[in-house]
Amino acid sequence: MLKTKKLSLALLVNAALISTAFASEQSESKGFVEDAEGSVLFRTGYIKRDKQDVNPGDDTSSFAQSAIVKLESGYTKGVVGFGVNVTGDASFKLGENKHAGNGMIPKHNDGSAYDHWARGGASVKARVSNTTVEYGTQVLDLPVLASNTARMVPEYFTGVLAKSREIENLELVAGKFTENQYSDQINTDGNHLDSAVVWGAKYKFDDQLNASYYGLDSKDKLDRHYINANYVMPLANKDSLTFDFNGYHTQFEAGSLANSGILTEDKSNSIWSISGAYNTGAHNVMLAYQQNTGGIGYDYGNNADGAQSIYVANSYLSDFVGKHEKSAQIQYSLDFSNYGVPGLNWTTAYVYGWDIQTPTDDKAKESEFFNQFKYTVQSGFAKDASLRLRYSHYRADQAYNDVYMADTNELRVFLDVPVKLF
Repeated sequence: MLKTKKLSLALLVNAALISTAFASEQSESKGFVEDAEGSVLFRTGYIKRDKQDVNPGDDTSSFAQSAIVKLESGYTKGVVGFGVNVTGDASFKLGENKHAGNGMIPKHNDGSAYDHWARGGASVKARVSNTTVEYGTQVLDLPVLASNTARMVPEYFTGVLAKSREIENLELVAGKFTENQYSDQINTDGNHLDSAVVWGAKYKFDDQLNASYYGLDSKDKLDRHYINANYVMPLANKDSLTFDFNGYHTQFEAGSLANSGILTEDKSNSIWSISGAYNTGAHNVMLAYQQNTGGIGYDYGNNADGAQSIYVANSYLSDFVGKHEKSAQIQYSLDFSNYGVPGLNWTTAYVYGWDIQTPTDDKAKESEFFNQFKYTVQSGFAKDASLRLRYSHYRADQAYNDVYMADTNELRVFLDVPVKLF
C-alpha cells in the first residue's frame, strides 16, 4: 500500500512538470479579484423519521433554516498563482425541535437542540499550470472521503488536497486530512480524525467510457480502495444505455467503530454494484444488483471517513450494506420537460435485500420503497431555486432491525434558494 501511495504522489508531481497538449489554467488567470466568485445558499430543511414499533419518543423530527456562504478568490497572475477560499454556515431551528436528530441540528449535553449555531473555515490555495493545491477547510467529493451534503449544512474536512489535470482527460488527486466536522457538530474535529491519506485517478477514455480508482488510509481505523467504470452506449433516436460498476474493498483495523460494534480483530468487507439504465426521451429505467462479502458489512462515516462515502447503486435511506447481503433494485425516472413542466423530475425505486447475516438470523431481509419529486425554477428572479420532496418506506426483519435500524417512514423536504453575490 505504501508503494501505491508513493506512486500516486510521484505521478502527481511529474504531471505538473511535463508539457501538455492543452491550455494551462494558470496562464489564463485574470487575477485574484477578477476571477472571484461568491454565493449564499439559503436552505430550509425538514426531516421526519417515524419509527414503527418503537417508543414514540425515539422518533425524530428536525426543522431548521440555514445560510451557507461560499467565497472563492481567483488566482494571482504569474507562473504560480495564489488565492483564498472561505466557507461557512449559520443556522437556527424552526419550532421546538424537541426530538431533533437525523444529523440536522446540534444538541446540548442535556439532549436539547441548539437554538442557533454557526461554523466555518478558510483555506489557502496555489496553482501551477493545471495543478492546484489547497490547504484548510474543505467540502470533499471523493468516493472514499465524501462530505455529507444532504443535511442542513455540509460536513467539513481540514487538510491539504492536490489535484492535477496536466495530462488531457486524466485527473490525479492526493491529500491528507486531520480534522472532520459532521453536519450537526460544533467542534471542528467532532469525529476525532487522526490522519486520513487519500489518493486516486480518474480517466476519460472517450465520450462513452470513464474509469476511476481511489484509495484511503485512515490511521488506526481502516484502509479502503474504490474502483468505478461507466460506459454510455448511444442508440438510435438519441436513446442510450448506461452501464455503471462501483466497488469498494475495506480492511477495518482492530478498535475501529463499524456497524457491528467495536471490532476486536481485523475484519474486511467487499461490496460492489452494477447497474444498467435505458434512457429514451423523458423516461429512464434502471436495474441494479449489489452484493456484500467479508467478515463485516460495509460501514462509512463512523470512522471519520465521510458520511457520504457510499458510491453504490442501492443507496437511499438504507444503503443495503449488511453482512453478506445481496440486493436488487428497479428505478424509474421521469423528466416532465417533455410534458410542458421544465425543471420538474420524479424518481421512484424499489430495493429488496436478502441473505443478511445477523447474530440471530443468516437469512434476514430488508426493503425500501423510495419516491422523490424535485422542481427547479428555470427563469426569473428565483432562477435555480429548488424544492425537493422525498419519502422512503423502509421495512426489515426484526433480526436486522435490532442491529441496523427500525422500520421507518421518512419524509424529507428541502427548499434551496441560491443567491449569487459576485
